[in-house]
Amino acid sequence: MNYASTRNSSLKTTSAHAIVKGLSDEGGLFVPEEIPALSKDEILGLCGMSYVDRAYAVFAKYMTDFTPEELRHCVESAYNDKNFDSSNIAEIAKLKDKKYILELWHGPTCAFKDMALQILPYLLTTSAKKTVDGKQIAILVATSGDTGKAALEGFKDVAGTSISVFYPEDGVSPMQKRQMTTQEGGNVNVCAVKGNFDDCQNGVKAIFTDNGIADRLAKNNVLLSSANSINWGRLAPQIIYYVSTYAQLVKDKEIEYGDKVNIVVPTGNFGNILAAYYAKLMGIPVNKLICASNSNNVLTDFINTGVYDRNRKFYTTVSPSMDILISSNLERLLYHLTGRNDKLINDWFGKLKESGRYEVNDDVKKQLSELFFAGCCSDEETRAQIHKTFNDEHYLLDTHSAVAVKVYEDYKAKTGDNTPTIIASTANPYKFGRAVFEAVGGSAGDMDEFELIEKLEQATSTKMPAPLAATKNKAVRFTGSVEKQEMSRVVLDFLEK
Repeated sequence: MNYASTRNSSLKTTSAHAIVKGLSDEGGLFVPEEIPALSKDEILGLCGMSYVDRAYAVFAKYMTDFTPEELRHCVESAYNDKNFDSSNIAEIAKLKDKKYILELWHGPTCAFKDMALQILPYLLTTSAKKTVDGKQIAILVATSGDTGKAALEGFKDVAGTSISVFYPEDGVSPMQKRQMTTQEGGNVNVCAVKGNFDDCQNGVKAIFTDNGIADRLAKNNVLLSSANSINWGRLAPQIIYYVSTYAQLVKDKEIEYGDKVNIVVPTGNFGNILAAYYAKLMGIPVNKLICASNSNNVLTDFINTGVYDRNRKFYTTVSPSMDILISSNLERLLYHLTGRNDKLINDWFGKLKESGRYEVNDDVKKQLSELFFAGCCSDEETRAQIHKTFNDEHYLLDTHSAVAVKVYEDYKAKTGDNTPTIIASTANPYKFGRAVFEAVGGSAGDMDEFELIEKLEQATSTKMPAPLAATKNKAVRFTGSVEKQEMSRVVLDFLEK
């Protein structure tokens, strides 16, 4: 299995090289040259397996340059009872009307990013030994809240690596900020940026494509890489939980093999729903991919019109991990939908960089409408959905999963589609305690985060996860913020100290 760049189809490289590089030299994203298929017998075989064995089976199709022993080491080191509070790794909660909430937040940072970022350090260090043995790997991360903490937790004190995380100063929840600023580890650095997530993401991409920085670091035997979903090693693990969930529903006799399912994903950077698209291409019977956005509805407009336009008002919402106007992984989807036409990708994303806008052709528009349904909702609607789901079904949603449920209900009302539906639940509600508490009828006032959480526990008869509770008595290590133009200096100062 070789990998090409979305902006250079002639490039051919291994998965190990793609994982170490993160981003191709010309700014493209690595994609597999072909999407491997899962046969009926293989999918039925997955039904009797553990999550670890399912992960191994899927990875083996994409990472053919890894030995079986290397892949086994990676999956068994990541997906275990030490890292996740459930032996199933991902849990499935069944609600009314054939709705299945896929709980992806049972890892150490209580967000879906753990599903990939617990294994990425093993994939990366294994890849580095194959391709750049002896070099120090410097991880750069832009985060809208959850990726940063999950990456920090995954890479803390991992030999041969360091990690720098940038987050928008006023664009994460208090709990997300506390998780990052109290992070332990001798090889970690966290910095707030005066701007939004897109500023952080653009700053990280600029550092990656700056030859001067690369040459300067190379003199110190340092190589830059990424833990954002631009890195194939971050995206590939996300395919697994959609494959695994379908197999589990068949095993549990909730559906029969061959029955189609809808998959609903709350997304800003498009990586999580792209992974569901890859699962569909592999052979998982998916009826509709439902893309759920908050008020930053650039993806909703794009899927419905074929016009991507980031020239719009940016909203800071109660679902901050989706507060994004530049969806990086959309580039991978369009590369596939155009038949791997790197000229079109360079044209469209060149226009995005220059003017903030591009429009895809009629063929791609047709494919988008066939594959996807897209919808969005406001903060008010998000809070109302949390309230409704808790009252009606005694299930507590976070502010991102609630967006997914609301958009799904809108889809169902519009289409009458009763297909069994998997809804990705991307974070534990206690990561967004203030908004969730107010949504279920509480009055937060000027209570501090932990006083408020105690009230939320009492009001809902639920419990704050231990990893979040543990942050209460941790010392804050990282303070202050910088302008977006200063991000490269922060990285160099950290790596050269």
